[in-house]
Amino acid sequence: MTLLAVRHVTTYRYKQPVSFGEHRIMFRPRDSYDQKLLDARIEIDPVPSALRWIHDVFGNCVAIARFTKEASELRFESNIRLDHLPLNAPDFQMEDYAQTYPFAYSAEEMPDLMRTMERQYLDPDHQIHRWVQKFLHQGRPTRTGELLMTLTYAIKESFTYNRRSETGIQDPLTTLMLNRGSCRDFAILMIEAVRALGLAARFVSGYIYSPSLDGSGHVGGGSTHAWCQVYLPGAGWVEFDPTNGIIGNRDLIRIAVARDPRQAVPLSGTWMGEPGDFEGMTVEVDVTASEGRTGRRAGRTTSPDSEPCLSDPEGAR
Repeated sequence: MTLLAVRHVTTYRYKQPVSFGEHRIMFRPRDSYDQKLLDARIEIDPVPSALRWIHDVFGNCVAIARFTKEASELRFESNIRLDHLPLNAPDFQMEDYAQTYPFAYSAEEMPDLMRTMERQYLDPDHQIHRWVQKFLHQGRPTRTGELLMTLTYAIKESFTYNRRSETGIQDPLTTLMLNRGSCRDFAILMIEAVRALGLAARFVSGYIYSPSLDGSGHVGGGSTHAWCQVYLPGAGWVEFDPTNGIIGNRDLIRIAVARDPRQAVPLSGTWMGEPGDFEGMTVEVDVTASEGRTGRRAGRTTSPDSEPCLSDPEGAR
């Protein structure tokens, strides 16, 4: 395992003191067999009058903060430490019937998977369906693992990554037409393509460790990151990061999973004041790895003024 630490700071600034409505915070990682949460702390300034924790419908940890004080700056700082077990080998260990595409999910699993198989974006001319069909072998069986790996690598190699400060997700048809997008756009494109094939997929938000000192840096660092999971019988939910061509969870820290990216916004809330009071937002994310048991050198990814990599940059303000 590798010991990873994440420091995530989001600061909102205003011209004069304003009041704040309820804020929903999704910074706490999902504790699992491949990432064990060791410590999680959150500091909020001004201090909220109430802070409570819930699990949402997907089992994500959500903190809900309420405020009574007015302020000209609202700051959230999250610090987490976790043991991370990298699983990067494309050894899906699927059930025999799912080794080759197409296949059908079992009757027991289908009721729980149906919503994650539904297309979320309009595709009247079936452009995404036709595009993903290119990754299928014609006249001979297509190995399921090979199909998903090829699709992941194709997005990484054929599309241009760029950060976007605009709120929301780019329509996957636009991403396909422009051949460029952010990590969240690539995640949605792959999700819609996989769903067009009749497979279950869901959106993941979290962080990425960029081991730049090891000579293998990733893009998408310095803010929150986004990728997807595909459900494979026998293997479960498998991670696919089309932005970096990552298969498995190596260097990926899951915070939230959802059927739709709007259900996994890291930070959202409201404020009350004059229309021109909002001066801007800064986001800083540092992900570091400790030396020790794995022998990996420490790395760091930081971008003090980068936008978050999810829909509604940490909440439409």
